[in-house]
Amino acid sequence: MAAQAATLAGAHGRDDEALADACFAFVKDEIKHSVDYQLNPITCRASDVLQHGTGFCFAKSHLLAALLRANGIPCALIYQRTRTSQGGFILHGLNSLYLKPFGWVRIDARGEREGLVSSFAPPVEQLPFKSKYLGECIFETRFSRPLEEVVSVLMNGKTWQEVSANLPDNSSLT
Repeated sequence: MAAQAATLAGAHGRDDEALADACFAFVKDEIKHSVDYQLNPITCRASDVLQHGTGFCFAKSHLLAALLRANGIPCALIYQRTRTSQGGFILHGLNSLYLKPFGWVRIDARGEREGLVSSFAPPVEQLPFKSKYLGECIFETRFSRPLEEVVSVLMNGKTWQEVSANLPDNSSLT
């Protein structure tokens, strides 16, 4: 983990915005989303995500937070409630990082696929999921550690299909 953080920092010195962009691009483009690529094993810890090169949105946000924090850039985990194609709701994991002079900016390194695009463009937030249905929202609370229900699903799930079927929903985050 430390080696990857140092590698990303090596090319950017103390330009926090460029370094944050490099960390974002690495996680978004080099770590495959478990569902999009139908990949196992299920990862949760940042080091496991890096080792296996795959993770759900939550796990990818854990890795991005770890890389940014290792380079002295404040980063939090945040959650978004999105509607599923079946009409239910699930949580989605993303990040909020602090950059001078912008303040806290939300970024989503989930990875792109048809219809889902995200980019690093502070102070503009370019997130792949737009809240367009009643009940969808991005929770404002910034967390230093992952939610227990997220950790539980990722640590207990054996396959990407099992985790997909049991993604948490929490409409009461504050």
